[in-house]
Amino acid sequence: MTVTAMLDRDITPSGDEYDLVRRTIERISLDYQAQPSLEEIAADLGVSPGRLQKTFSRWAGLTPKAFLQAVTLDHARRLLGDEGLPLLDASYELGLSGPGRLHDLFVTHEAMSPGDFKSGGAGLEINFGYHPSPFGTAVVMATDRGLCGLAFADPGEEAAALEDMVRRWPGARLVQDQEGTEPYVGRIFSPEQWRADQPLRIVMIGTDFQVRVWEALLRIPLGQASTYQDVARAIGQPKASRAVGAAVGRNPISFVVPCHRALGKSGALTGYHWGITRKRAMLGWETGCVQAGMAQSA
Repeated sequence: MTVTAMLDRDITPSGDEYDLVRRTIERISLDYQAQPSLEEIAADLGVSPGRLQKTFSRWAGLTPKAFLQAVTLDHARRLLGDEGLPLLDASYELGLSGPGRLHDLFVTHEAMSPGDFKSGGAGLEINFGYHPSPFGTAVVMATDRGLCGLAFADPGEEAAALEDMVRRWPGARLVQDQEGTEPYVGRIFSPEQWRADQPLRIVMIGTDFQVRVWEALLRIPLGQASTYQDVARAIGQPKASRAVGAAVGRNPISFVVPCHRALGKSGALTGYHWGITRKRAMLGWETGCVQAGMAQSA
């Protein structure tokens, strides 16, 4: 099925705010080792420090300085711990209290039958819409059971992002529904709406192996990360790191099913389907939430 990206209204933030936030994220993510000051970043982007601080904080939920602190290379390595204990295993204990519990409490999931996946979603109706998010335009997809897809795009790339998602379930019927998909955006990107008594329902549509990998990703606490090898061990297939990496890359519900928390064996921020800059941004955003106390356990 071929679906054309049609936006019934311009969802780009007014003026050049989105572009300013996007360029700030890119500047910090690529040049974090230089530890640029707010003034240096503002000068490079041609705006005043005050405007940069205000605009970035409003859209990203944390200051440029806090974001810079969160995306340093040492941060990524610390996520793997200093004692060699796989963090995915440790998360079961760490998640008993504090913000580490957030993802398990916030998200409830179910899997479609293998037949639904093998048939390419034949007979399945998926509503979709385009919405602004801290990480660019979010392509939100949902069935009557819950969220089934979340992709990201920069301005002008919405059609490509949607087509990428459609290829996963070519037999499904796609219906654009901005109003119906909009509530998911607030639930996903507003920490104050992350509540255990009102969990976000998601639907996983994939092979049995893929679903097991995606379920393991959900057990990685907010603000932490794990390696593909640790995920492979967690699903009982310690030699399947490469297959796990492929399943992580095929995750259709980005950010919510946190494939951005999967790192390479050395702790390196390996490739991400929607761009390595976005991966850095997501890790930094989550760490900022934890540091700011925005992510509270239920």
